[in-house]
Amino acid sequence: MSEEKTNLGRRNVLRLIATTAAAVPVIGCSEKVAQKVVVEEDKPAAKPAVKNLDAPKQTLARGTPTDPDLLNPVVPWEMQLDAGELAVLAALCDVIIPADEISPSASSVGAQNYINEYVSAPYANNKADFVTVRGGVVWLDGESRRRFDAPFIELSESQKTAICEDIRWTRTAKPEFRAGARFFAKIRVLTATAFYTTEEGMADIGYLGNRPMASFPGAPPEVLKRLGLDS
Repeated sequence: MSEEKTNLGRRNVLRLIATTAAAVPVIGCSEKVAQKVVVEEDKPAAKPAVKNLDAPKQTLARGTPTDPDLLNPVVPWEMQLDAGELAVLAALCDVIIPADEISPSASSVGAQNYINEYVSAPYANNKADFVTVRGGVVWLDGESRRRFDAPFIELSESQKTAICEDIRWTRTAKPEFRAGARFFAKIRVLTATAFYTTEEGMADIGYLGNRPMASFPGAPPEVLKRLGLDS
C-alpha cells in the first residue's frame, strides 16, 4: 500500500466524507412522520359547536417542520442535555475535530449544541440517540475517573485520545468498550455533520457552492485524472 493511502489521518478522512456526502438529515424523522405534523387543535367540547363558515381555514403556520422559515429558524422543542453534559461533549468533539492551521475546532462552532438540538427532538430515532448520548457521557466520565482519577474535561489531550482509541471502532472494540464505541460512533457522525455544515467547515474542505458564477470551468484536471475521466 502506498504512503499516500496510509497517511490519510482522521481529519482528512472526515473531510473526504464531508465532500462526498450528498445530504445529511438535520432531524431524524422520516418523511411520513413529517407529513403527519399538524397544528394541534383543541379537544372538541361535549356538544359540537356551531361551525363558522366565514372563518379562515386552519393551515400550518410558517416555521413548522413542514413549512420552515429558514431565514429565522426556530427550534420548537426544549433542549434536554445540561451544561455538564455539554461540556463533556464539547471536549469529545474537539478530540474528533481539533483546531488546525486551516479551521477552528468543532466545539468552537457549536457542534455540542447541534448534538443537543438533535437528540432533544421529539422523534423516535432522536429519542433513541438521546439515550445513547446521555448514557455515553456518563460512561465516558466514569471511564476517565477510573483510568486517570479525573473527569474527562480535565484530562490531557493524550489521556483523552487514549480512551478514544479504545472506542474508535465498534467492530474492533473489546467487549467492555462496545457500549462506549457505539456512543463514540454516534458522536463522530453528529460532530462531522455539525462542523461541515458551518461556514468554517465548508471553508475547511474548500467548498465553493451556493455562490453565483459567471461561468463554470468544470472539474480541475487533476480531479478528472484521478477519476479516470481525463481522456
